[in-house]
Amino acid sequence: MRELDSIAVVGAGRLGTALAAALHADGPLGRGASPRADVVLLCVPDGEIAPAAAAVAPGPLVGHCSGATGLEPLAGHEAFSLHPLMTVPAGSPAGVFAGAGAAVDGTTPRALAVATALAVRLGMKPARVAPEDRVAYHAAASIASNFLVTLGGAAETLAATAGVAREQLAPLVRGAVETWVELGAERALTGPIARGDEGTVARQREAVLERAPELLPLFDALTEATRALAARRAPA
Repeated sequence: MRELDSIAVVGAGRLGTALAAALHADGPLGRGASPRADVVLLCVPDGEIAPAAAAVAPGPLVGHCSGATGLEPLAGHEAFSLHPLMTVPAGSPAGVFAGAGAAVDGTTPRALAVATALAVRLGMKPARVAPEDRVAYHAAASIASNFLVTLGGAAETLAATAGVAREQLAPLVRGAVETWVELGAERALTGPIARGDEGTVARQREAVLERAPELLPLFDALTEATRALAARRAPA
């Protein structure tokens, strides 16, 4: 695709730096730049997308990398979005994007095709996420990433009261995630709630109340959500 021969990345954060390297693009350029390229990819905070887009002279396709934002902030341009469904640590190698999912969209068929082609060039697996679905998609990503870390922190806090270190929980977490990836949530669920062992659940709740009472509302909410999940499972 001819448009992919000339790409500029605006935004010198972790994502912009990694994308510029992986795409062999101009940049990363500072915010407010008006690069000369066929495709301009904005890797800036959500609140700065519209000003950054306004600084780009008309002509090129302009895209952003926000997960929750639609294409409205890019008004005045033939526009697209490309959101890597992953975290990008500082100093990531060029191949860091390979295998990750990517949410794409475009205001025209050509813009959508460019977003899709960029994702494929990066080794990602693109899927179009419609404007009305963007926030739900991004919330799902936050649950899968941010909230999972929060749960790990809660487990770490409670385990420490029993003299168990985070590293000792790690194989359990990795195994649970891999099983969920392979089987889905309903089939991957194990533990006392899945077995219907309410006596153990009650004793666990007492321990949380005694040792980490600040975690009790989270424990209770997750217990109810897990019961609902267990109830959906097909009988063995």
